[in-house]
Amino acid sequence: MQYLKLPGPNARAVVERDNAVISPSYPRDYPFVMDHGRGVEVWDVDGNRFLDFAAGIAVASTGHSHPQVVKAIQQQAEKFIHISSDFYHPIWVQLAEKIAEIAPFAEAGVTFMTNSGTESVETALKLARYHTGRTEFIGFLGAFHGRTMGSVTLTASKPVYHRGFYPLMSGVTHVPFPDPYRPILASLPGEDYGETVVRYIEEQLFGRTLPADCVAGIVVEPIQGEGGYVIPSPGFFPALRRLCDKHGILLIVDEVQSGVGRTGRWWAVEHFDVEPDIVCIAKGIASGMPLGITLARQHVMDWPKGAHGNTYGGNPISCAAALATIDLIEKGYMHNAAEIGEYILDALEEIKVRHPSIGEVRGKGLMIGVEFVEDRETKAPAMQLRNEIVETAFHHGLLTLGCGKSTIRIAPPLCLTRNEADEALEILENSITLSEKKEEEFAA
Repeated sequence: MQYLKLPGPNARAVVERDNAVISPSYPRDYPFVMDHGRGVEVWDVDGNRFLDFAAGIAVASTGHSHPQVVKAIQQQAEKFIHISSDFYHPIWVQLAEKIAEIAPFAEAGVTFMTNSGTESVETALKLARYHTGRTEFIGFLGAFHGRTMGSVTLTASKPVYHRGFYPLMSGVTHVPFPDPYRPILASLPGEDYGETVVRYIEEQLFGRTLPADCVAGIVVEPIQGEGGYVIPSPGFFPALRRLCDKHGILLIVDEVQSGVGRTGRWWAVEHFDVEPDIVCIAKGIASGMPLGITLARQHVMDWPKGAHGNTYGGNPISCAAALATIDLIEKGYMHNAAEIGEYILDALEEIKVRHPSIGEVRGKGLMIGVEFVEDRETKAPAMQLRNEIVETAFHHGLLTLGCGKSTIRIAPPLCLTRNEADEALEILENSITLSEKKEEEFAA
């Protein structure tokens, strides 16, 4: 298997220039400098080819530069690029109608469009406070909802996101996420761990510190992203929906990374048979064009004119890209995500048998996590090994990203073929083998 000497001279030159003029806050894992891409394949500025199993953090849902998306962008750009949200344009309405059609609730849906996931979450927070007249929110440990002030207050996956920015937004309480692989709370006999977490909210939070009638919303990722691609235990969302209904609390789901067909359904929350009140959307919705959407039940989005707004909301080029993206996903890529995702999960389970450093393989569709551990009994996170695997895979032509303490996320474009999956899995297992041997040699 070919070893790439990276970064090449052209990439190195770009990185050096970047260091001089770009904020050092961006978390660059390794020096990949992109030149162009097509589908799942990408090339760097030195001509090296890679398979992209990160998709720009689950953004390039239809693959890089899909011809249908490119054509939609070009056609709209020739008409007009911007008009502002002070006026109207047809493609904005068309996209809103389509989003309402595929909404994960039966009630009519209304949208507010933004430029990113964090803006969509901020919109949801403002809307929830306005609609309920309440001030408090509940979030989850391990969550990632963005880096602007309200969103970053809900984010609880790494302390670096909070350090230096206190005081954060008031009114947020965090509870454990129902991770069945790493439970924190003690369950009653026969109790689903998700039900345990909800019982903790009811008995401990509402019973001791936080009045339920002060809580505007519970904000949760159906599958945690940055926290480790963690799938909650099956009883969680039904119990959480019942809790919200009991106390008049809005259930706000952050589908920024998990939505738009990635898990084999339009929305990851649909796997758990509950209907949310507000949905935060971004990343894969427009194949890489900046677009975020806050989707709410019609009776919830009841704020008056001027209560919230923005300059670029409903940007026509992003809306055009989104409509092309949805069309492609609806006509095949969502089914492909479910089918190829199942194929990859089966293959990873076989790889797991050969590699005791893999503690768990989990996922739905093409949102898959591989968690590495020092020991399967203690489940101690193997952070250094995970990082070594990511780096080694890069040098063999596979782009991946870590998440959680010791998980590698697999989130390729939804157009991934079985042949591409096989090639990537071969590189991944080879990288695991090489990294395990390096760890063993270092320990010796």
